[in-house]
Amino acid sequence: MALSGWHCWWITLVIFSALILPSFGASDSELLLKVKSSLQNYNNELISWNASVPPCSGDHSNWRGILCYQGKVWGVKLENMGLRGVIDVLSLRSLPYLRTLSFMNNDFDGAWPEIQHLVGLKSLYLSNNKFSGEIPFRTFEGMQWLKKIHLSNNHFTGTIPTSLTLLPRLIQLRLEGNAFTGPIPRFHRHNKLKSFSVANNDLAGEIPRSLRRMPVSSFSGNERLCGAPLGSCNSKSSTVSIIVAVVVVCVAVIVIAAVVFILHRRSKRGQQTSLENPSSGCSKGRVREVGNESIRSSRSLSSNHSRRGDHMKLSFLRDDRERFDLQELLRASAEILGSGCFSSSYKASLMHGPTIVVKRFKQMNNVGKEEFQEHMRRLGRLSHPNLLPPVAYYYRREEKLMVTDYVHNGSLAVRLHGHQSLGEPSLDWPIRLKIVKGIAKGLEYLYKDMPSLIAPHGNLKSSNVLLTESFEPLLTDYGLVPVINQDLAQDIMVIYKSPEYLQQGRITKKTDVWCLGILILEILTGKFPANFLQKGKGSEVSLASWVHSVVPEEWTNAVFDQDMGATKNGEGEMGKLLKIALNCVEGDVDKRWDLKEAVEKIQEVKERDHDQENFYTSYASEADMKSST
Repeated sequence: MALSGWHCWWITLVIFSALILPSFGASDSELLLKVKSSLQNYNNELISWNASVPPCSGDHSNWRGILCYQGKVWGVKLENMGLRGVIDVLSLRSLPYLRTLSFMNNDFDGAWPEIQHLVGLKSLYLSNNKFSGEIPFRTFEGMQWLKKIHLSNNHFTGTIPTSLTLLPRLIQLRLEGNAFTGPIPRFHRHNKLKSFSVANNDLAGEIPRSLRRMPVSSFSGNERLCGAPLGSCNSKSSTVSIIVAVVVVCVAVIVIAAVVFILHRRSKRGQQTSLENPSSGCSKGRVREVGNESIRSSRSLSSNHSRRGDHMKLSFLRDDRERFDLQELLRASAEILGSGCFSSSYKASLMHGPTIVVKRFKQMNNVGKEEFQEHMRRLGRLSHPNLLPPVAYYYRREEKLMVTDYVHNGSLAVRLHGHQSLGEPSLDWPIRLKIVKGIAKGLEYLYKDMPSLIAPHGNLKSSNVLLTESFEPLLTDYGLVPVINQDLAQDIMVIYKSPEYLQQGRITKKTDVWCLGILILEILTGKFPANFLQKGKGSEVSLASWVHSVVPEEWTNAVFDQDMGATKNGEGEMGKLLKIALNCVEGDVDKRWDLKEAVEKIQEVKERDHDQENFYTSYASEADMKSST
């Protein structure tokens, strides 16, 4: 009976194969006929589209407007036909070898046709139609094979999609003759663009440096654009703008004078104003406005040290740096970068020197001078490309200052969570992987050169990772556990948010590993860890718990940050890195990976799942050679 059942199953399979497989070659015909049925006004232009004849015979096309290669449909080119109606993207999506699509010079109208579902496209031509409305900013995420995009002379509005900056192979981008507004998104400075135009739109702002090699014609017809190759932004200031600026400056001067006068009177009464009132509470990670706070800062330091001129000398930790003293620092133009429970940071531009950052620590008042100086010298001896070294320090019993170089590209936290407000493109997967690897190398170095510390970093989080112009990560605020007021440390440093501390009141050699895991989860998911925003037990592993709750099959859509521009041939490696992070945030310290194992696994992660590009590049050269111009 069992044998009879097996024979029945086999016969069914044979019959199914006999019926289905011969029709597989005709599926392209069926799909294209569905596309045809959604079009209007094609008259006799598509009379050759007939199910009795296959679209392709080898490299020869039997249907008008169909491009063929080895019997496969790799292109649809329906131009200059007066076509209307709807582009059936769902049917086109089922054509597995489709690489180029052109509907130029027709009468299509309406909203963006959601071409983003055709992830294998290399060339897209929709110019000279009547499409209108906004193109969603995430439209081109994941379309990593796109080389040519022509959308000129339509009626598109809104801002230019920032996801265009994520396309690694883009060489042609034509957006002229629309109604785009806002700034031009910032493309990577090493972009491959050879043909670019946003002429005759309503764009405003400064042209990104990465596009200034383009000709003037690429930007003409946008009266509010400025910067090379157009005129200088400063030269375009109108008379009204100048008047407004003068008024603002005058008001600012009056306010500053009033503040200085008030502070001067207070100082005479013996009242010293600190950079930030310690009793005012913590503003975690909050960036304050530049202005009166900077004035108070300089005034405060000046009043604090005016009676101790012999103590105004900074202690430098590096011999290769130009010396300056605290008086020069006070005379420098400065602005506050941020203020939190741990420290306040100020950007200072010396009159005859570099731009630096001065960090004032608030919770070191119980540290002796010799202990503090020795620890600073120890930090000054560290040298690694993924560490931001201290340049100098200043010690007084009431306050401690640390001077570092200013890093222009800002922090990882800002680039992850505030890139849109800055008009910057999101960090893509290769850059995020590079950052994770650099962080791991820096942390490994700290463990090697500071073995006596239980937590050589102690405060690893995205705001304490700065990025160079080439997106190399630089760790900051490391190695400070020994000089922090231990009574307040649990409210300040990330290691004291770990499960082992909250549950058992201790930290271990693996606590920094937990911080590394949380940071990797933040980088991959784009979500800010709740433990930095909330106090108390129960919030410290919420991000990890959420990731654990999602089955691996859904990671791509549910967990990974969509702003990362996830690519099809990198998702496997992303999954590997996510699993590494989950092993680093294991609540059981004994089961958690140690740093050496975590670093080794991280360095093994690659950008691509395979060394070779997958099938989407198979017909690249042929498609590009034959595509529309």
